[in-house]
Amino acid sequence: MGQGEKDSADNLVSPSDDRNELQVEDLRVKERCFEQREALPGEPRCVICGRYGEYICDQTDDDICSVECKTALLARIAAETKIPVKAPARVKVPFGDESFCVRDNNFPDIPSLHASQIASLRNKLDICVKGYTMPTPVQMQVIPASISNRSLLVSADTGSGKTASFLVPIIAHCSRRELQQSESKRGPLAIVLAPTRELCLQVEDQAKVLGKGLPFKTALVVGGDPLAQQIYRIENGVELIVGTPGRLIDLLMKHNVDLTDVSVFVLDEVDCLLERGFRDQAMQIFRALSCPQVMMFSATIHPEIEKLSNSLLNNMIHISCGNPGKPNKSVRQVVIWVESKQKKQKIFEIIKSKQHFKPPAVVFVSSRVGADLLSEAITAATGLEVISIHGEKTMKERRERLRRFLTGEVSVVVCTGVLGRGMDLVKVHQVILFDMPNSIDEYIHQVGRASRMGKEGVAIVFVNEEDRKLFGELAQVLKTAGAPIPRELSNSKFTSSVSLGTDRKRKLSSRAHS
Repeated sequence: MGQGEKDSADNLVSPSDDRNELQVEDLRVKERCFEQREALPGEPRCVICGRYGEYICDQTDDDICSVECKTALLARIAAETKIPVKAPARVKVPFGDESFCVRDNNFPDIPSLHASQIASLRNKLDICVKGYTMPTPVQMQVIPASISNRSLLVSADTGSGKTASFLVPIIAHCSRRELQQSESKRGPLAIVLAPTRELCLQVEDQAKVLGKGLPFKTALVVGGDPLAQQIYRIENGVELIVGTPGRLIDLLMKHNVDLTDVSVFVLDEVDCLLERGFRDQAMQIFRALSCPQVMMFSATIHPEIEKLSNSLLNNMIHISCGNPGKPNKSVRQVVIWVESKQKKQKIFEIIKSKQHFKPPAVVFVSSRVGADLLSEAITAATGLEVISIHGEKTMKERRERLRRFLTGEVSVVVCTGVLGRGMDLVKVHQVILFDMPNSIDEYIHQVGRASRMGKEGVAIVFVNEEDRKLFGELAQVLKTAGAPIPRELSNSKFTSSVSLGTDRKRKLSSRAHS
C-alpha cells in the first residue's frame, strides 16, 4: 500500500474515533445540574431545576437532570414524609403559681443568666409577645420610673413605642394587685384616655396582647358601641378601662361605677385631649380619682401643657426622647406645590406610578365629605378599591374598614384626622397629605404615620396658597429636616421671617469668585 493510500485510510478512521469519544462523553452520567443543557420544547424537564430531564429517578420515576438533583429530590421527599415527633404534653401550672418575682438583692447567691440561657428559658416556657423584642429608648426611661409610682410627662417621637411604655407598668401593677386580692369582682385599677375611638381600640388590643395569660381584663368605653355592654363588662370586674373622655363621662353620670381603686391615670396624646374641648371632661375624671399616678404622653407637648401638669401634680418627672415637636427623622418629606383644582389629577398620577406609589398608603383630607368623594374618585380613576374612614361612620364600619386595611385587603385608605394620632400602622410606609391640617402639630403627627420604630417612610404633601397660615412653620420644619422646599413656598411673603439659608449661599458664591 502506498503512502497516499495510508493517508486515505487514516482519514477514514479519524472521524469514527471522534464520534466514539463523543458517545462516551454523552454516556457519562452528569454529576452537577449545571453540566446539563437547557430543555428544548417538548422535552422532559428536571423536577428540581427545570433543565433537560435526561434521566429518570429509580425511586420516584420523576424526570431529573443529574445526580445532584436526584439527591435533592430524595432529600425533599424524606423531609416531607418524616414522621412527626409527638410533642410532650404541657404541664398545667396552678393559677396562683403563674408569676414569680425574684430580687437579686434578696438572693445574692443566685447567678445571673446569660443571653443564650435566657433565650433557652423563653423557648421552654413558650414566652413570646409578638412585635416586642427589645425595649425602645422611651420604654427604657418610662417603665422603671412608672413602676416606682412616679407621675410622668413624656414627650417622644411618633412611632417610638410610647403605648407599650405605659401599658407594661399598668399590667405589672394590676397583676400584683390581683395576686394580693382574691375577690372575683372589683373596680378598675387603671384608666387610659385617648382622643379618638380608633386609638382607644388600638391601645386596648395592645393591652390584651401584653397581658395575655395574666389575670388582666380590659373594657373599651367609646361611642358607637352599646353602652349596656360596656357597663356589663365593667360590673363583672376589669383591671383597665380604655376610653374617650365623652363616653366615659356619660357612663359615670348614668351609672354608679366604683373608681376608688383606680391608682393609674394615663392621658395619651395629652395635647390633643387638653386643647380640643376634652380638657373639662379630662379634668372631671381626674378629680373623681383619689390621688392617682398620672402619666401624660405625646409627640408634641407645649409649655402650656407643662405648666398645667405642674399645677396638677408635684414632683412630676419630665422625660423627653428623640426630637419631639419635629417630624420623625425616618420620614422623607416631599412637599409639592399643587393648586386645589389640580390635586385630584396629581394624586391619580402618583397612585398610577409604580415608581412613586408604595402601598399600603394613607391619604389625609380635611373633611368627612371630602374623604368619601376622594375615595370614590380614586377608585374610578385607578381601579383600586379605596375605603374611607371618618367620624360620621358607625363604629362597626370604622372597625371593619380599619381591619381590612391593616390586613392588606385594601391598599389605600382616605381618612380625616381620626388615624392621624398615635395609630400604629405597622405596614404603612407612605402617607399623602391631600389637604394640609389646621396646625403644624397635626402635620407632625400625620407625617409620622409613615414610620414606626425607625423604619424609613415617605410623606407626600400637597400645599398651595390656601395653606399660607402654616407657611412659616412648615418652611422651618422642612429646613430643619433638610427636605427640599418648593420655590413657591420659599418665595412667599409668609415665609419672609424664616431664614432659609440664602445668606450662606451668597457667601459661598462670593468666596468662589474671589
